[in-house]
Amino acid sequence: MKINRGYILIIGLALLASQTAAAASAQGKWKGTVVKEDDVTVVKNPKEPLYKTPVLELKEDLSLGGPEAQGDYAFGQIRTFIVDDTGSIYVLDQQSSHIKVFDASGKYVRTIGRKGQGPGELENPMTLSFNRTSGELAVHQSSRRISYFKADGTFLRHLSLKEMWALRGRVDSRGNIYITEGFVDPKDPRYETKKLAPDASVIALLAKSPAPTPGKLNPFLAISYFQVDRADNLVYGYPETYEIQFFGPSDEKIFKKIRRDYDPVAVTAEERAEREKDVPSGMTINFDFSKYHSAYTRFFLSDLGHVVVQTWEKTKDGKSVHDIFDAEGRFIGRIPLKPSGVEILKGKYYALEEDEDGYQIVKRYAVTWSVK
Repeated sequence: MKINRGYILIIGLALLASQTAAAASAQGKWKGTVVKEDDVTVVKNPKEPLYKTPVLELKEDLSLGGPEAQGDYAFGQIRTFIVDDTGSIYVLDQQSSHIKVFDASGKYVRTIGRKGQGPGELENPMTLSFNRTSGELAVHQSSRRISYFKADGTFLRHLSLKEMWALRGRVDSRGNIYITEGFVDPKDPRYETKKLAPDASVIALLAKSPAPTPGKLNPFLAISYFQVDRADNLVYGYPETYEIQFFGPSDEKIFKKIRRDYDPVAVTAEERAEREKDVPSGMTINFDFSKYHSAYTRFFLSDLGHVVVQTWEKTKDGKSVHDIFDAEGRFIGRIPLKPSGVEILKGKYYALEEDEDGYQIVKRYAVTWSVK
């Protein structure tokens, strides 16, 4: 009987495809659980991600700043930046107390604000955010106020936060304000995350976490962090444990928690020595170093619902290992990135990075997802 080599080839390819699909299926079987705790959905993740292969690829397509930048393209000290839905980039230069705006191609457009305390002036600006409904740009300042501008730079108003010492703040698309307020209380030093109405009246106290104890400094203390997602949910984490909480925009209640099993990263002797070296000459500080780092440091979001968490794990070239969770809260992959990621929006990843000489650079990368 003659052997049909073409037939054998087809059978061979079919078997190979079958084996590949089986391997992908085995790799793609999530080993976590989803449970209900009262009215809260809790997504419990194992240590290992769903996919061992990369779940996304990045290709740089824009860079702003750096040692060779001149004129309007040079920065003093970048505190942060944000991106609007057109791809325009708003860079907060804390040293100059203004915001530089660049269009999606990287061309300088305008400067918003200037140093001072008068109308349209900024005093120690800390964070930026957009009310996507009104198009207003909100600039939170450590001087206990928020300044509002139109996207074209027109000054609108100042809002006083009165006695609240807000360390960071963001607005949502409903005009509500989220802040982290610090309390220097010898008996109960703490941070409180609050939701405020558009007039700065307090709607709710959402979370509390410890602050550094006066007289003792632990540079590796877990610090609470939050973001506001595209659906106006507050995404909050206090990294004493590996848990991220989602608060709804209407009832201020937790409706979802993401958890992940992890191995804590030890604080090294080199890290302790580096912190001690930073103490100014003549100043005495009593350090109270923790044995381990917190569960993670911070996180950023994507418009597709991903949460990307920066851990304390490092690669050999100094990048931080980031955990990626999908919109369902499943731990799907890991990726090494330079700090600090800002967001993933419309297929672009935005980050504030530093070169080897400490120059800050705004980076944009095209994102290709290998999983849905």
